[in-house]
Amino acid sequence: DDKAGASYMMDNDMYEATHPDDISRIANEAFRFATQGGKYEVIYRTQTDNRNSYKIVHAVGEHVYTEDGVRLAYVWYTDEGAYLAEENAHHTSLNSSLRNALHKESIINANHYDFLTGLPSMSYFFELAEEGRKTLLENGGAYAILYMDLCGMKYYNRTHGFAEGDKLLRSFANLLKKYFSNENCSRFGVDHFCVFTSDSGLEATLNKIFREFRDMKGIRTLPVRAGICVSTNDERDISTECDRAKYACDTMRNNYISNYRYFSSAMLAKAEATQYIIDHIDRAIEEKWIQVYYQPIIRAANGKVCDEEALARWIDPTRGMLSPRDFIPVLEESKLIYKLDLYIAEQIIENIREQEEQGLYVTSKSINLSRADFEACDIVEEIRRRVDDAGVSRDKLNIEITESSVAENIDFMKAQIERFQSLGFNVWMDDFGSGYSSLDMLHIISFDLIKFDMHFMREFDNSDKSRVILTKLIKMCIALGIDTVCEGVETKEQSDFLREIGCTKLQGYYFARPMSIAEILSRYKNGSQIGFENPLEKDYYSDIGKINLYDLAVVSNDSKDDLAHYFNTLPMAIIEAGEESFALLRCNNTFRTFMEKMFDCVPTGELVRYDKEGVTFGSAFVSALRECASTGNKAVIDEQTADGSIIHAILKRISVNPVNNEKAIALAILAVIHN
Repeated sequence: DDKAGASYMMDNDMYEATHPDDISRIANEAFRFATQGGKYEVIYRTQTDNRNSYKIVHAVGEHVYTEDGVRLAYVWYTDEGAYLAEENAHHTSLNSSLRNALHKESIINANHYDFLTGLPSMSYFFELAEEGRKTLLENGGAYAILYMDLCGMKYYNRTHGFAEGDKLLRSFANLLKKYFSNENCSRFGVDHFCVFTSDSGLEATLNKIFREFRDMKGIRTLPVRAGICVSTNDERDISTECDRAKYACDTMRNNYISNYRYFSSAMLAKAEATQYIIDHIDRAIEEKWIQVYYQPIIRAANGKVCDEEALARWIDPTRGMLSPRDFIPVLEESKLIYKLDLYIAEQIIENIREQEEQGLYVTSKSINLSRADFEACDIVEEIRRRVDDAGVSRDKLNIEITESSVAENIDFMKAQIERFQSLGFNVWMDDFGSGYSSLDMLHIISFDLIKFDMHFMREFDNSDKSRVILTKLIKMCIALGIDTVCEGVETKEQSDFLREIGCTKLQGYYFARPMSIAEILSRYKNGSQIGFENPLEKDYYSDIGKINLYDLAVVSNDSKDDLAHYFNTLPMAIIEAGEESFALLRCNNTFRTFMEKMFDCVPTGELVRYDKEGVTFGSAFVSALRECASTGNKAVIDEQTADGSIIHAILKRISVNPVNNEKAIALAILAVIHN
């Protein structure tokens, strides 16, 4: 007889060979028998010696007392023969009745134990932990609630299959039983586990669990996160303590190593703030504590406001200004974000009408949607209905969706994006390059605009790599026919660089901070506003803005979309030609250096009459410029300067302004031959 082995099995997993459907019943009855007394009687299935089939066991037990008052338990086990799962002619009446009894008992006890792991259910765990807490506190100790989850379980199931995932969960449950016993643990669902225990030696125990689980043989494992809530009183419900331990666990959501964290007073304050947001979102909307601010997006080619991004600002009557970083993640996590976003859409529609009444050009507004919006309601239909009911053109509302939201379920999100686009809404990818970037996503989904995350601008002065990567990404977007916006523009140097490489639109504090609609209208009245773009000129300036002034292919090829040869750093510029004069709109650094060296000037934005004496270049340039503007034909010129040097240049018409008939001309200096 292997007494040591039997003792080990009793302490660790005495139900190893038991049929999974029967474990919860046996554990429940055994616990009752041990704590309350009475008779013990269960019928269950256990594996045969070859582990390929089950036999039925009938167990009966009772308590007896020795002369000195020690209570002992006796349990008799009877082998009732093979278990046959299906009815057939060879079924004995005993087997049939036992099978029915097993089914009935499984139903009765299903709500007490988890089917997969045999651990107590959540509600039953609360009862058991409440009793355990009383015992610990009576002895002057402190207790702890642990909330644990496995990092990356969803991906694990997708990669290795649900059978392997279930095996992993059972293995982890068995490890918890080993250290805390079956009755002190619970599986709350999916990969979430809760444990009640004394706080004594807790950290050492957790470190052992982390190591053993990591080194477990015959199974692929995952890192474990554990939140800990320690208490020395019974003032709060066990469920509240579990919530606090979960909160501590969730703060490590972006950690992918096994670790633990204690619930703290700072977390408590944050938890209370979280609950305040959840409890007051409806009132905040109803009483308009939440206001919409707009940050302008500037057209690179003309410096005008071409779009505005709608941003929520929660101005609470008791808590003051709440940061979007505080309330938006809470609303997303609680699946309430759709209420905020539909409210923002309604406010945008009202503001569009207000701008129209003021006689201002109305540019499109963009609204940020969360992945949770698409789960909570049919957000596409909800927005369409509001826009159409108000009589607002659908192209006045742009839909911004973060790259990470799309990546979570790309097939589903692709379908929703295409629904928006088929209805006439433009869809932008927000925060591109924020950590989840996949160029394959651009192959799968056709976005109307890519919004580059502001970290590119943060690294602008620190690394040339950021500039190179951004230049190539923008060139790729141009080739795909996708507009671009770069966020976080704070300096003139950043703005000039983005204009040079063909970034269509710019956004950042260099131009303006987010403003309320009242402030925007006030700035118009006092003449301090940037100015809205005429919608009729939108396509014209879009064409100009997409030109990469480091790419000679703009003038050397007939197709605007065929852009190759990065950093052909010939002097290049965009000139706007009218009937009587022209102006330099954009140029790269090489052109600026060329103009300063050859002519001691860079007349950006200055209107120059064709007949002005001493005009930059000369008669050959002026003639070619006017001819190219008029006919649209490409022109190649040789212009002789005052010192006898010959300038070889090429001009090509890019676009025509439908409002004033001015033409955008791309100019490249091919060579300068000095005399």
